[in-house]
Amino acid sequence: MTAAPKTTGYSSPLPDTRPHLGHAMASEWTKLKSVRSTVGTLASLVVVVIGVGFLFITQTRSDNYVAMPFTAPALFGLLVGQLSVMTLGVLMMSSEYGTGLIRTTFTAAPDRYRVLTAKYLVFGITTFLATAGSVYLVGLATMLVHGDAAAGPHPGVAWLYALAGSFYVTLLGVLAVAVGALVRHAAGAIAVMLGVVTLPPLIGGILTVWEASAGAGRVLLGYNAPVALMQVFGMPDAGANPASLAGLPGNVTHMAVILLVTAAAVAGSYVMTGRRDL
Repeated sequence: MTAAPKTTGYSSPLPDTRPHLGHAMASEWTKLKSVRSTVGTLASLVVVVIGVGFLFITQTRSDNYVAMPFTAPALFGLLVGQLSVMTLGVLMMSSEYGTGLIRTTFTAAPDRYRVLTAKYLVFGITTFLATAGSVYLVGLATMLVHGDAAAGPHPGVAWLYALAGSFYVTLLGVLAVAVGALVRHAAGAIAVMLGVVTLPPLIGGILTVWEASAGAGRVLLGYNAPVALMQVFGMPDAGANPASLAGLPGNVTHMAVILLVTAAAVAGSYVMTGRRDL
């Protein structure tokens, strides 16, 4: 009587690889491009920046660009388009909490910090490329239409301003992702971000009415997102009270402020995401 052959365990034909950040980023990119709301929001950013920029180009003359950079028309589109960036940032997190997909995400990828890092990276890279690309197209169109300006800021400096402005808007979006992770509700997080952008100039204007609060009002008029974006973009005399901190130029000051605020919010999102139940 022969012995029964030994059976071997099941061997999967699929490669057994250890999950890493690249896998999480691929997953987040699939989510981003597969959801209509996020794709539509990102598309609206491009359309608004390019559309408003081209409209502004038709309403300006070549001598207008003696004092302002060729990329200035894109600024006016970004002042509106930044709302799309912040909305997209909020949806990057809150949409999963709203639909319950976040449970599936954290079940498939238990390392919550890796998932959150992937969201920040995918959102930041995608938003910066879309923003900078739109600004570049508007700036290039301005140079083609009004390239006979006598002087004005050097084109190389203008492109640096444009990249800085695109980075500033991207940081606003990253801040929105962090707020979405903290609040976990789309409506509430969007309301917070709209307040961050719209309320400081409004409150600052109100406070300047009274002498006792005029100082605080001028600070709010000098430190707010619209004025910051204009100064970062290299617009001359942007804001009623150009901001300065420790002798730094206004655009550097605003960039430092948004970096500190965003870093604090991102750190808070990591802490809360790791501690909270779903």
